[in-house]
Amino acid sequence: MSNVESLVGEWLPLPDVAQMLNVSITRVHSLIDDHALVALRVGERKIRSVPAEFIQDGQLVDSLKGTIVVLADAGYSDEDLIVWLFTPDESLRGRPIDALREGRKTEIRRRAQTLAW
Repeated sequence: MSNVESLVGEWLPLPDVAQMLNVSITRVHSLIDDHALVALRVGERKIRSVPAEFIQDGQLVDSLKGTIVVLADAGYSDEDLIVWLFTPDESLRGRPIDALREGRKTEIRRRAQTLAW
């Protein structure tokens, strides 16, 4: 198991993501293409999957897309940005993904923007 796989913990294959969001699998692929979601090939079979914590109450975590775009613009790969989102940060009292799930997008976006410099 890679570092990113163990850091995230629970992963959802794309068909499960489609079911949880109540959309088609092609829509999930569009969300990935539009940088609203990030997927990696994980597990023994290298199945394209999304961190389960990207979904909250049957929808994508609010402000996830904008944060992904900011990190991608800063030069982060998909794997790097997932690692950043799931790595505990003492100054946040948790992980960036936890802050996004709690609605603290401004703080996370500000931190993500500083990574570009």
